[in-house]
Order: sequence, then C-alpha cells, then structure tokens
Amino acid sequence: MNVSDRNQAARHERASRWAWWFFAAVALFYLLTEHRAHLFGVLPWLLLLACPLMHFFMHGRHGRHHGHAADDREKQP
Repeated sequence: MNVSDRNQAARHERASRWAWWFFAAVALFYLLTEHRAHLFGVLPWLLLLACPLMHFFMHGRHGRHHGHAADDREKQP
C-alpha cells in the first residue's frame, strides 16, 4: 500500500466519521422535536431506574456493608 492509498483511506475514514456524526445529530434533533412527549413520559421511569443503579454502583466501593456493625461495637469502650 503506497502513500496515496493510505491518504485516500484516511480521507474516506474521516468522511465516514463526519457522516456518522451528522446522522446522529439529525436523529437526535428529530427525536427531541417530534417525540418530545414520549421522551418526557419516560423521564419518571428513568429516575426510578437510576435509584437502584446508583445504589448498586455507589455502594460497591466500601465493603458491601457486611461487618459495619462489628466495627462499631469494637470502637465503643
């Protein structure tokens, strides 16, 4: 593969990437303008779904809550 073939392939890849982002922007605009009622109707359910997801991901970092009561009892005089 020579230099001109690589440059052409890079231009094609760049053009494909721009086309994909343009399509995504148009699709997002269409969803927001034409389907606003549907999107806003889903927001309360997304909020309810966020609660268990946040609990699962945010509590995973500090020991999964087992053993906290035993630690508290050891600290008391």
